Amino acid sequence: MGLIKLKNIKVYAYHGCLVEEKKIGSDYRVDLKVKADLTKSAVSDRLGDTVDYVHLNRIVKEEMAKRSKLLEHAAERILVRILDELPLVEKVIVDVSKINPPIGGNVEMVTITRSKNR
Repeated sequence: MGLIKLKNIKVYAYHGCLVEEKKIGSDYRVDLKVKADLTKSAVSDRLGDTVDYVHLNRIVKEEMAKRSKLLEHAAERILVRILDELPLVEKVIVDVSKINPPIGGNVEMVTITRSKNR
């Protein structure tokens, strides 16, 4: 078994329940952990035998570009696509963070964490 981590994927998106969030958008951070059997790729040194992190990054960017009211909804779409498109993945954990959320206080970010197993 192995673990692939993509840390601090930065995206600009339009998630949120407030009208302003639909118009203005904000910065987001996504962190991804993927558990998979990396034994074969460790020996073969072939991209086709592993989980391609370029593919993981593309899924995150495409799903974050689709507007959601809730971060949980965006995270769920990321989880589902990864498990659907990458058969080597056994488990995926995603953190979706909104940077400087409009919650009436000095808060650096708010983060939700979701995970899904095959």
